Amino acid sequence: MQMRHGTKLIKESELISWDNPCPDRDYDVNITFPEFTCVCPESGYPDFATIKISYVPGRKVVELKSLKLWLNRFRERAISHEASTNEIYDALKELLEPRSLEVVGNFNPRGNVHTVIRVSSNSDCR
Repeated sequence: MQMRHGTKLIKESELISWDNPCPDRDYDVNITFPEFTCVCPESGYPDFATIKISYVPGRKVVELKSLKLWLNRFRERAISHEASTNEIYDALKELLEPRSLEVVGNFNPRGNVHTVIRVSSNSDCR
């Protein structure tokens, strides 16, 4: 079976950064990705979330199409809420070196449990 165009783009995606057009100014970038999906590593059931990314750029900003495709790479991965949110945070922190960064994974309730994972540069524990 031939791989579909979109599936191929997602599989090959990498995060890309651009130069910040205003590197001497502090400003907020807020991105919402309402259709995040991954797979529960224990049950195999799908997990759905809204991922919210907020950052103050340093010298770089994230290219949005690359971010969209890269986030879609999680859709068939068996990964926990905590691990996926932290992985997104780590990748953006490494790529962008922002002045500040916060990633929130707001996972839809499943089994009557609602989970929100928040990782920020203010709570860095590494």
